[in-house]
Amino acid sequence: MKIINLNQRGKKMKVGIVGASGYSGLELIRMLHLHPIIEELNFYALTSNTNDISESYPHLKSIVNGPIQKWDADQSINENHIVFLATPHGVSSEIVMNISEKNVKIIDLSGDFRLKEEQKYNKWYKSNHPCFSKISNFTYGLAEWNKEEIKTSNFIANPGCYPTASILAIAPLLKENLIVENTIIIDAKSGISGAGKGSNEVTHFTNRNDNFAAYKIHDHQHIPEIEQFLKMINPKENYITFTPHLAPMTRGIMATIYSTANERISSEELQALYKEIYKDSYFIRIRDSIPCTKDVYGSNFCDIYPSFDERTNRITVISVIDNLIKGAAGQAIQNMNIMLGLPEETGLTFTPIFP
Repeated sequence: MKIINLNQRGKKMKVGIVGASGYSGLELIRMLHLHPIIEELNFYALTSNTNDISESYPHLKSIVNGPIQKWDADQSINENHIVFLATPHGVSSEIVMNISEKNVKIIDLSGDFRLKEEQKYNKWYKSNHPCFSKISNFTYGLAEWNKEEIKTSNFIANPGCYPTASILAIAPLLKENLIVENTIIIDAKSGISGAGKGSNEVTHFTNRNDNFAAYKIHDHQHIPEIEQFLKMINPKENYITFTPHLAPMTRGIMATIYSTANERISSEELQALYKEIYKDSYFIRIRDSIPCTKDVYGSNFCDIYPSFDERTNRITVISVIDNLIKGAAGQAIQNMNIMLGLPEETGLTFTPIFP
């Protein structure tokens, strides 16, 4: 790994986290606290809350402290070089609508600035966007495929968790034109933390424990996000079939993706293709064996296993990520590193947690 002398590279950074008390916000705190160029973390919420972050979350005691301040567009922007919006969709756009400062860098973890067509946003998110005109300022932050654009952008729309696992797995097949158009089927499973911190009937213990359920069939807001990016790789690709499921686990995503091959190709050839395409991608590990979610638990890695079924002429790709890290906070920090001209793995080289 290339080592950079940070004292020569530039000043230390002050970073703000809006929505610091949510699951993605807490992961940002955990990782940014150890990041070598961060000198100050500031925590914000949309409502007044003077409690120290470690009082609400004792796991941070004696490690990270600071009050959760009320977000003020002008003051809070001036206090930071970079702001992470770890807020739900609809909230991020309200915040960005009131930001006029051009020098601050913003990384939004919500879905508010991912879709490029306003009608699609209104349809799939079932709400109107308050500042759609600003979407053109945002770069889609899928680092392994959009790195050059991220380098020169001040505004990043961090990809969703399901799209991250899915696009990273299927993009090489589209790039090499290996599959029949519009035959992609994504069967994805997520841990319950993907539903956020709020408690409701879906997340209630009695409904999740010892239970496995599909939800939002043909209606999930990540469908147009996946289709939008895949169409950028191959303009003839118009739609996917996507079915998400909630698994009885805290975190992790497994996407099992099926598509029909244009021509016969061996599993060994697929392995070689994926390894070549991702040879410079630190966080992509092409596996020789089938991965499971525990293999990436607590890390920013995405493990991928492609294979070909000679009997059906279909390609199956397994992709696993930690939804809170590679699917949210870790990828956001990876994008920050690229924006700042740092190696993308800076501050993210910790191993997965096992068992």
